[in-house]
Amino acid sequence: MSGHSKFANIKHKKEKNDAAKGKIFTVIGREIAVAVKEGGPDPNNNSKLKDVIAKAKANNMPNDTIERGIKKAAGDASAVNYETITYEGYGPSGTAIIVDALTDNKNRTAANVRSAFTKGHGNVGTPGCVSFMFDKKGQIIVDKEECELGADDLMMIALDAGAEDFSEEDDCYEILTVPDDFSAVREALEKENIPMIEADVTMIPQTYVKLTSDEDIKCIQRILDLLDEDEDVQMVYHNWDE
Repeated sequence: MSGHSKFANIKHKKEKNDAAKGKIFTVIGREIAVAVKEGGPDPNNNSKLKDVIAKAKANNMPNDTIERGIKKAAGDASAVNYETITYEGYGPSGTAIIVDALTDNKNRTAANVRSAFTKGHGNVGTPGCVSFMFDKKGQIIVDKEECELGADDLMMIALDAGAEDFSEEDDCYEILTVPDDFSAVREALEKENIPMIEADVTMIPQTYVKLTSDEDIKCIQRILDLLDEDEDVQMVYHNWDE
């Protein structure tokens, strides 16, 4: 699940193939397991789980799959314990890439991530080597076609709930928050039945890198594709201006 350069590409989201959807469900399933382990199975008393459930619904995960995941995590003491690891590195021409992983085998994940960078002529760096180039933000994407409210009304609801920024793109609205206000803003939109196609705390690049060489574009696409195929990888953020 690669992070977006600026905002979600709605058509791309709608045309995701079954394999990509399967990967998303695996990613969210692991997040549900971790959230339940950390804060319990009741979303009313576990804001992290509440946010993951909202993310699951935004990605059209069936309710029974969500409930099954919660019950499994709550009732299975021998369930796999996942560990969160973040890798940072460089793609071609100094592009910055951050990889968030949830794994039950750090050695396997580290080897796979390193291999993905190497095959795309990039390299894994030290912690903090590129994260300073990104801002951690809550990001909510609303599809214009599915939202009955106009831009001004939606903006007022979001800002009143604590959103930091609101922007209108060709096919969607983007709402940004500081991470601590993300849940409150998402819940305010949910109460107004505003359909969110994406709702997550993410890393947004401060600047973007344009790649002009076909070879560089091929290499970074190779890195991102290999990372997307890895089941341990939860999210990938980068500053390539696609």
